[in-house]
Amino acid sequence: MRRWLPPVAILCALVGAWELAARLDVLANALHIEPFLVPAPSEIAQSLWSDRSLLADNGWVTLKEVVLGFALSVAAGVGFAITLHLSPTLRRAVYPLLVASQTVPIVVVAPILVVWLGFGIGPKLAIIALICFFPITVNTLDGLRSVDPDLVKMMRTLDASRWQTFRRIEAPTALPYFFSGAKIAVAVAVIGAVFGEWAGSSSGLGHLIQQASAQLQTARTFAAVVVLSALAILLFAMLAALERRVAWWGPNEKSA
Repeated sequence: MRRWLPPVAILCALVGAWELAARLDVLANALHIEPFLVPAPSEIAQSLWSDRSLLADNGWVTLKEVVLGFALSVAAGVGFAITLHLSPTLRRAVYPLLVASQTVPIVVVAPILVVWLGFGIGPKLAIIALICFFPITVNTLDGLRSVDPDLVKMMRTLDASRWQTFRRIEAPTALPYFFSGAKIAVAVAVIGAVFGEWAGSSSGLGHLIQQASAQLQTARTFAAVVVLSALAILLFAMLAALERRVAWWGPNEKSA
């Protein structure tokens, strides 16, 4: 209760203030709030119920894209981080390019990927994987490099192989770092899905937002955003629960 009560109270206060600002003509006029541009939370809740079938169908499409794209980024990011860790020369050559790649706006890359890969699920997965790849790679690499040198020396004195050192020392040390990057990545993965669907799609919450905005159905637009946020929170919570089960020795769990 002490963990959840403060954010819930703040959220309720913000939603209540929003409802009053949208419903009271005096406040609406003072804040220049137009009903067709900024719907009241009650209207958004009504849209969540009345459009539940439409939101569920499109939400399922977006959820599949996010999960598959995130899985691709985990496989690529962890593999790339291990490669860079095992090869210092390659790390010095590639790491600056990895950082520089994040300066390219994804909204520029998305239409190009649609042209290359078509209007199917391919460009959506690529965009999500590109967004999630960086935090997973960087955090995992930092975890692998944060191993206590004395532990590595101890494994060498025990005549351990490189694989045994990695499996028993480096990988467990890096696991909490990986989860930190993965939680960041999965929270922003829905943004990548929306960008991909905006670039070219006939379904998904991003497509629904684009369609509803063009028709000035702002309550439906905000309802789709609520569903997107709920998906991100759900996936984040699932990763946090998995982290508590498999990486309980991490610094976040010790301080919790």
